[in-house]
Amino acid sequence: MLNPISLAFKKAKQENRAALITYTVAGDSSKKQSLDILKSISKDADILELGVPHNTPVADGSQIQTSAYRAIKNGIKMNDIFKIVKEFKKLNKDKPIILMGYFNMIFQYGESKFLNKCNSSGVNGLIVVDLPWPENIDFARKCKKKSIYFIQLLSPTTTIQRLKKIIRDSHPMNYFISMLSTTGGKLKVSPKDIIKNYNKIKKIDPKKEIVIGFGITGKTIGKLKSADGLVVGSAICKEISKSLKHRQNPVTNVSKLVKKLKSKIL
Repeated sequence: MLNPISLAFKKAKQENRAALITYTVAGDSSKKQSLDILKSISKDADILELGVPHNTPVADGSQIQTSAYRAIKNGIKMNDIFKIVKEFKKLNKDKPIILMGYFNMIFQYGESKFLNKCNSSGVNGLIVVDLPWPENIDFARKCKKKSIYFIQLLSPTTTIQRLKKIIRDSHPMNYFISMLSTTGGKLKVSPKDIIKNYNKIKKIDPKKEIVIGFGITGKTIGKLKSADGLVVGSAICKEISKSLKHRQNPVTNVSKLVKKLKSKIL
């Protein structure tokens, strides 16, 4: 049985489009609402990325940090995140979920216990921002044994030699960071140059799926749609903040935004 992440890419390719990957922070703006948002956007998103809130993030820009602080303030804990995933999977077992976070949380929770919980709750993939290759080889191997994809991060400044080694060891999905920045920054590189860099990396092993993340908005997504997949996070977190500020329903507004994003890559 193929991992649901691979099945999602297969379906998008059959429909001749990029896969849409959404990012929301677990527990934002509440545990219930976080689950409701996942349920609602799953109609248009191909893969759901769920951020584990952290109080000292290294890659997250202001929009995601604001979401994370709200979730932490609401008392979200690791076990609550697994509960959100489990509840979602009861209704939608085939929709892939990727957890994104930092290694110290996994280390504190206990590696084996964490991976067992991922497995039993229905997590299909992991992105661990501060665990680069080759330091992640051992952990990635443990993920593989549990049928969980460990998703490698690829940077625009990584040498081709290093990229070849990372991709050789990687699982079927990789994440290309479009630019050197935190998430949500304005694109400092033209979409044309991002695709040029992307294509160089894609040529290394065309069978591996590579998605593009960082700086992707409604304005830029259409220009990057030749990629295997596109990750939108900060724009969604911003929509949640805006909805709360105006006392509107984040579930409705985020769903409209995701529908709009999907229409731009069809």
